[in-house]
Amino acid sequence: MAWVYVSIGSNIDAERHIRLAVRDLRREYGPLTISPVYRSESVGFDGDDFLNLVVGFDTALEPVELADALRAMEARHGRVRGGSKFSARTLDLDILTYDDLVFSEGRLSLPRDEITRYAFVLGPLADIAGGRSHPVLGQTYADLWAAFDASGQPMERVELELESDA
Repeated sequence: MAWVYVSIGSNIDAERHIRLAVRDLRREYGPLTISPVYRSESVGFDGDDFLNLVVGFDTALEPVELADALRAMEARHGRVRGGSKFSARTLDLDILTYDDLVFSEGRLSLPRDEITRYAFVLGPLADIAGGRSHPVLGQTYADLWAAFDASGQPMERVELELESDA
């Protein structure tokens, strides 16, 4: 078994898709550790605000198998691919870390570089994994978050009913 952190984002009927994603992840992988939910502006395009959070869970799947399973879940929730990298989406599920694995194969690189680039990824990750260390940088997520300049990436915590297993 491996412990993974996965980011969840949506800006199309976001509350509904976030709730459904958490429900589906719980059914597929069991108990989840769930961060607070944050609202942030879209990045790279003009669009509705995103809702973002991070969840942690155990999986027996290998990294590429998990990535494929998450892509299939996105598709079941109406995610359309093929357009711009930065676009509106019903659901975006990205593996952030897979234990302490440093890995790159095809479209999957771990740990995901967005961890240190975007407040909407690092903030929620620090909320639930603040004491864990980044597998490459060696710093805890809490320390990375404390040093992060989020001034150009405003986000606000929003209340969204998601049952937590933790």
